[in-house]
Amino acid sequence: MFHIRRREFIALLGGAAVAWPLAARSQQPAMPVIGFIEQTSPDAHAHRLRAFRQGLKETGYVEGENVAIEYRWAEGQTDRLPALAADLVRRRVAVIAAVSNASALAAKAATTTIPIVFMVPEEPVRLGLVASLARPGGNLTGINFFISELTAKRLELMRELVPTTARVAVLVNPANATNTQITLREVEATAQAIGLQIQIFNAGTSREIDATFATFVRERPDVLFVGGDPFFNSRRVQLTHLTSRHAIPASYSNRDFPEVGGLMSYGSNIADATRQVGVYAGRVLKGTKPADLPVMQSSKFELVINAQTARMLDLTVPPSLLAAADEVIE
Repeated sequence: MFHIRRREFIALLGGAAVAWPLAARSQQPAMPVIGFIEQTSPDAHAHRLRAFRQGLKETGYVEGENVAIEYRWAEGQTDRLPALAADLVRRRVAVIAAVSNASALAAKAATTTIPIVFMVPEEPVRLGLVASLARPGGNLTGINFFISELTAKRLELMRELVPTTARVAVLVNPANATNTQITLREVEATAQAIGLQIQIFNAGTSREIDATFATFVRERPDVLFVGGDPFFNSRRVQLTHLTSRHAIPASYSNRDFPEVGGLMSYGSNIADATRQVGVYAGRVLKGTKPADLPVMQSSKFELVINAQTARMLDLTVPPSLLAAADEVIE
């Protein structure tokens, strides 16, 4: 009798010894996973990804240490976004970060339960992403930065830099319909108010950008106004190279362009907005519901001037603009 008991006891002990490490191991929570979805490519986003990780760090999360990030890039093919979003939903990520209109809409269509933190240039209520800015209501919240609303100011700054401006070429991406519509509405109203002639050019591919510049030889616009668009952002080296080659002063929507040789940009500080996306994603991981996080509106606007490009174009940057600039690149 005693022997059986003893053997059972030893067997029990052995079982417990096997079970203990397993139990201890299962108590360490699995690393949460963030799904990051974007319509362009990683090389177009390196500095913004740094800003996103910085925002996560501010809430106590470090990629590879206590959070994992699954990246999904559409490489400029917007129609791939729904499948990429569905893939993240299948992976049961803890939160989705979507940093463009198209990726936010694809994520919203893919899930009503997984929290989504977006970053969009359009008014999120108008896009149908949230019920209101103060009370988003569903599983989405995020950051709204401005592109088209700053169009008037960008045109005025451009005329201050190139006072002889009469004819403005406006480059927009027809594939980005809402954004293009708003940009054109603002451009037309401002141009009329300050007496400028405008001509619209459409480009949705790298080849179409080349073709547009080929027509400039004939058209000879005084300045080029490049609409804010993720595709143009991913082609910024091509765009700034062509404006230099054709010696056309150009205005852009964010600092990514003057950093690679573009003349001037005025717009939201997108890196700062992306950092905020990281902060919100971190707060969601800590348990805050998207419905309880009001949509933030980016209030950091910056004027960046590339002085070297201005000299190359024989432009004298007026002291008023130099004083107003957040950064002058030499």
